[in-house]
Amino acid sequence: MFKKIYVPVDNSDHSDASVNFAVEFAKKFGSQLIGSHVYAAKMHDVRFKQMEYTLPEEYQDEAELEKQRRIHDTLITMGLQLISDSYLEVMKKKCAENDILFEAKMPEGKHFIKLVEDIQESDYDLVIMGALGMGAVKDSLLGGVVERVARRIQTDTLVVRNTEGFLDQPGHILVGIDGSPESFAGLKTAIRIGKAFDRQVEAIGVYDPYLHYVVFNSVVNVLTERASKTFRFKEQEQLHEEVIDTGLAKIYQSHLEIARTIAKEDHGYNLKITLLDGKAFEKILQYTRKTQPWMLVLGRIGVHSETNMDIGSNTENLLRLAPCNVLLSSDRYVPKIDVKAEETVVWTQEAMDRMAKAPPQIQGIARTAVHRYAIERGHSVITESVIEQAMEAFMPGRSAERMTKVAKQIATQTVLDSNAVKTFICGDCGYAARDQQPVKCPVCGVDGEQFQMVDKDSLQTIAHQEGGVSEEQTFDGHRLQWSDQAKKALRNVPRGYMRRNVKARIEKSARTRKIGTITNDFAMRIVNEGMNQASAVREDAPELKEAAQSRESSDAAQVETFESEFEWTPDARERLDLVPAGFMRNITLSRVEQRAREAKVKTINLEFTAQVIEEGRSLDNEVLGTYYQQDQKQSP
Repeated sequence: MFKKIYVPVDNSDHSDASVNFAVEFAKKFGSQLIGSHVYAAKMHDVRFKQMEYTLPEEYQDEAELEKQRRIHDTLITMGLQLISDSYLEVMKKKCAENDILFEAKMPEGKHFIKLVEDIQESDYDLVIMGALGMGAVKDSLLGGVVERVARRIQTDTLVVRNTEGFLDQPGHILVGIDGSPESFAGLKTAIRIGKAFDRQVEAIGVYDPYLHYVVFNSVVNVLTERASKTFRFKEQEQLHEEVIDTGLAKIYQSHLEIARTIAKEDHGYNLKITLLDGKAFEKILQYTRKTQPWMLVLGRIGVHSETNMDIGSNTENLLRLAPCNVLLSSDRYVPKIDVKAEETVVWTQEAMDRMAKAPPQIQGIARTAVHRYAIERGHSVITESVIEQAMEAFMPGRSAERMTKVAKQIATQTVLDSNAVKTFICGDCGYAARDQQPVKCPVCGVDGEQFQMVDKDSLQTIAHQEGGVSEEQTFDGHRLQWSDQAKKALRNVPRGYMRRNVKARIEKSARTRKIGTITNDFAMRIVNEGMNQASAVREDAPELKEAAQSRESSDAAQVETFESEFEWTPDARERLDLVPAGFMRNITLSRVEQRAREAKVKTINLEFTAQVIEEGRSLDNEVLGTYYQQDQKQSP
């Protein structure tokens, strides 16, 4: 599996840990180890020439300078070579003690450039590097050399973060699965490593049903009435509810099921799988902190990445922040079912045209889903009807499109108002089941006794105990009830964008689980998550967390008390905070204060602020209306 393993060394603690990793890997897989240390003699030569003018006068003679240059060049080159040889001698001795074939390399030049050149020109199967080098300080998360090398190579790379007791470190191997060939290749690598080192392997998938809701909720507050009608945000949200809340979860669950099949059929391994909802890197980061794996395996790029991309954004964040060893998989493996689909299934032109209408960012996922559906049911030709059946299987809400709008609203309202409807929520992972308590959680695998039953009556009782309820309307017309304590919990979040973001996630989570009343306990879970994860800070770097919390407090204080020549009433400030922070809020603030100067107003109240904002909307209306009319003339 790993015939040649490449290990850059620099005598740091992480470098020593990398050598220990490499030796154990070589013992398990019969690998050859190649140790490398890059030294920069030419850099020292340049620095010496830059400082020649500082030499004593007797050395300023031209002949003497040439002599000193030769001496310096010889000493520096020889000295750095001796240091490099000493660094590699430690690795050489460990290899000799374990009968491991070893080769030493000592290139001269810029560190990451020479490492990348060597890796790209060689046939190494694995690169093992320490996460930090000799230049690390207490706030360092990832060394500059390892980051630059990881971006530029296409060889599997293991970044070693844990420096204590390689074999004694507890934990399992966690693999991120998103349906990409790189993630499936990483799974196969993880299983082989897991078997070799007797470590359990777990696959985790994450889908995000919240992002579109948060974005829509933010944008709709600043759109004019005409713009809202033009973009039809309520219809857009309804479409996302149907596609993302049901279809995306099933598609990512299918990725995990494919991973389980690969593990069973190709390796005889029973794979544990876990599906979570939220931002991918954030949820995986939280899960690593909770379960403390020995190693995290990730595809170098994800399912949405272009093939020429250096590294995916989720992988980059986790490489920097994950508190464990991280292996980046560059190989590609396409599951048999997908290979079979590509080779044996034919698409009709009508089906291809239908697929082309899907947004580009989801065409890959949709095509894979249709392929798997067709193969499982024995179809050799994909027609429009097969696509419709596949979409119906992944997105059952599509059948409601055949109903009239009124009938759909009545049916939906009947379900939401029925006292008989019950929701069972897993206390471990948050998975929600309708009407019947599961025997076992399909996501995290805990026993069904861990599920908590909630229904309309129980929620209303809890809400009454929490100070009563008040009803609020979401941006797209849905209505949710909030207990008084839940609303107070939300007010603990700094006002502005952060509070709107957390509120939108609470609303979306409630709607996903078909819960009509938001209690304090339900809200606090998301409030705490939003507060703790506002910036991804490693738990093992408390000084960074304190700095981040200090910045958040400072930002919140700045929002609350900004300097102004005018006196702003609290409700006027609250109205201004509804405008997204940054450019839009700044220009709105400037516009309000400019109008106050013109009107010679000293105190800016809610009525004045709302009037100026509405004037701005009217101006936008005129611009948008003119553009819309022109567009209609050009596109009959």
